[in-house]
Amino acid sequence: MKYIKLLFIAFFTIVLASCQDNGIENESIFDTSSPKRTEFDTWILNNFTLPYNIDFQYHYNDKLSDNEYNVVPARLDNSKAMAILLKHVWLDSYREAVGEDFVKANTFRVVQLIGSPEYSGQGSIVLGTAEGGIMVTLFRLNELDIHNIHIEQDDPFRSRGALPLDLNHWYFHTMHHEFCHILTQKKQYTTDFQAISAGKYHSTDWINVSDEESGQEGFVTGYASDQYNEDFAETYSTYITLSDEGWNALLKKAGDEGAAIILKKLDIIRTYMQDSWGIDIDKLRTVVNRRCKEVKTLDLTKLN
Repeated sequence: MKYIKLLFIAFFTIVLASCQDNGIENESIFDTSSPKRTEFDTWILNNFTLPYNIDFQYHYNDKLSDNEYNVVPARLDNSKAMAILLKHVWLDSYREAVGEDFVKANTFRVVQLIGSPEYSGQGSIVLGTAEGGIMVTLFRLNELDIHNIHIEQDDPFRSRGALPLDLNHWYFHTMHHEFCHILTQKKQYTTDFQAISAGKYHSTDWINVSDEESGQEGFVTGYASDQYNEDFAETYSTYITLSDEGWNALLKKAGDEGAAIILKKLDIIRTYMQDSWGIDIDKLRTVVNRRCKEVKTLDLTKLN
């Protein structure tokens, strides 16, 4: 019994001594120092992260990328230019037309930039990808000529491979398209839209449907003929990013029958956006078109 008491006293003494040694407890195992930020990092913090809770990833992050593809990081100067462009033409357009609270509640949480293209299994270049309404990835940043910016609003059939890159096609259209998916995932639109082109979708061979020919079947682009969710987002984003001249050229190419189908779809989209989200797409379109024209006045090499 004496041995047990002695062992207990010794154990209690050791425990008490350990509890009184606060040297280790006062030091966190986590790095609590402020991160070192560049001028660009601080600009991103003030323009994307703090106001909208957006993590703007311009460094290559393999955890956010599809490792089945060989891609390269985006150049720093092009990343800065794209950040300025996305804020002015896309983010601030919704803020101006719909309000800051709407943007905060519904926007992507991660925007990632990749320097090179990514090719699909069908041989097409991927414009952008979106993961569950959380992250959007934009590609081909290293081919952007920041001193020769082109935004095509008037010709919907301009060659996609033409240089300089058409920012509307490669980036702004993509952002509106993917953002539309976020909204329709949160609030479903009427099944009447699905019925308009039922039986006409090219789910397995849409890549063979050219934009010039798709209108005759009632699709604004070849990709819109994939399936009804893509049709909805493509019709919305195409209308938003084209000028009156460009939209009318698209309808003219579609012919009377094709144009009637496209306009019927647009009417459903217009009603859905107004009733479900309070978005007047014609007001938004005016803002987007104006801001696209203002890009010529921006210095994409300076962070304001």
